[in-house]
Amino acid sequence: MAEKISMPQLGESVTEGTITKWLVQPGDKVKKYDPLAEVMTDKVNAEVPSMFDGTIQELVAKEDETVAVGELICYIEAEGAVSEEQDTKPDAPVEAGAVAEKTTDKAAGGNRYSPVVLKLAQQYQIDLSSLQGSGRNGRVTKKDVEAAQQNPSPKTTEQKLENKEQSAPAVKAAPEKTAAGDIEIPIAGVRKAIAANMSKSKSEIPHAWTMIEVDVTNLVNYRNSMKDAFKQAEGYPITFLPFFIQAAAESLKEFPALNAYWQGDKIIQKKDINISIAAATEEALYVPVIQHADEKNIKGLAKDVASISDKVKKGTLSGEDMRGGTFTVNNTGSFGSIQSAPIINQPQVAILSVESIVKRPVVMPGDMIAIRHMVNLCLSLDHRALDGLVCGRFLQSMKNKLEQISG
Repeated sequence: MAEKISMPQLGESVTEGTITKWLVQPGDKVKKYDPLAEVMTDKVNAEVPSMFDGTIQELVAKEDETVAVGELICYIEAEGAVSEEQDTKPDAPVEAGAVAEKTTDKAAGGNRYSPVVLKLAQQYQIDLSSLQGSGRNGRVTKKDVEAAQQNPSPKTTEQKLENKEQSAPAVKAAPEKTAAGDIEIPIAGVRKAIAANMSKSKSEIPHAWTMIEVDVTNLVNYRNSMKDAFKQAEGYPITFLPFFIQAAAESLKEFPALNAYWQGDKIIQKKDINISIAAATEEALYVPVIQHADEKNIKGLAKDVASISDKVKKGTLSGEDMRGGTFTVNNTGSFGSIQSAPIINQPQVAILSVESIVKRPVVMPGDMIAIRHMVNLCLSLDHRALDGLVCGRFLQSMKNKLEQISG
């Protein structure tokens, strides 16, 4: 029986992936869990595994094609496959390695359409019942909807005219002309996915921003006094980042409103405190996660930071490394930034930027002026879920914890 392999969910908030390379061809025999294709998203590079022993029948998606989560990518003739009855059971969330095509029931006629097809039909104002599907068993595919958009039927045209007053036409800017010496860089792969996710976050989330400055002189002195011995004893370095992660995790326990997801009609305060770390390379931005950060000491956090840094450099981050983040810490200070306004990593409701530690003169008690190590903590918040009061208290809590660190 031919089974469908769909684009799996490869990371939190990931909505699509680009097939960079097929590792199989029609006619190839595969075992369960054998890799079928290499996929790239804005968060991770991963492989799509087979969930069956069988023979590859058809590759539906092409290399360098961007495919939405749950959309069909290939067929496999499976040995001992599930029955057609099982295939029509209510849909479950698509996880990494899942194979069932995520579809939504249509009331009339029991037809089933994928989320991508439904989204395109709504966007193009196309009546799906008027289309003849070219997919397996007459299923309407993404290509069918796009073809209908290019060559609309009289019924579709009439429907668009009826809805014309309800939707304002998009105004497209005229393309810029390329001058001599200009370099055109196609937007594809990871950069395309990052652009889509960042645009979605900024358009959907009402971002607000606040900042607090912290005197970390004691922290700098303490870390500098023990970094060499720590590296020799543990085999990995201790940077300043673990101290900020620890302060953030402890403050999130005090103010759980920031350790939450926005879910449209509700807010989910998460029990676990899993800190996402924004990690950039020359080509991409990743957000690997330190699980249960509030349960770890500085040594454990430093080990996790070192491990993540090594994986980012080697390009070996997995989907599991990205999963479950509840709050993001962005180490913008690593490249000299002193102030930034980060974009929220949805569905999280806040993101913190730790800026560069700099020396500057500060007025101390008794009106004395001293040279101190200062750092800015910048917080972007989802104003649907959070207000300035709780966020200000959260930052004040972090400030107190960081300023009290001593050897």
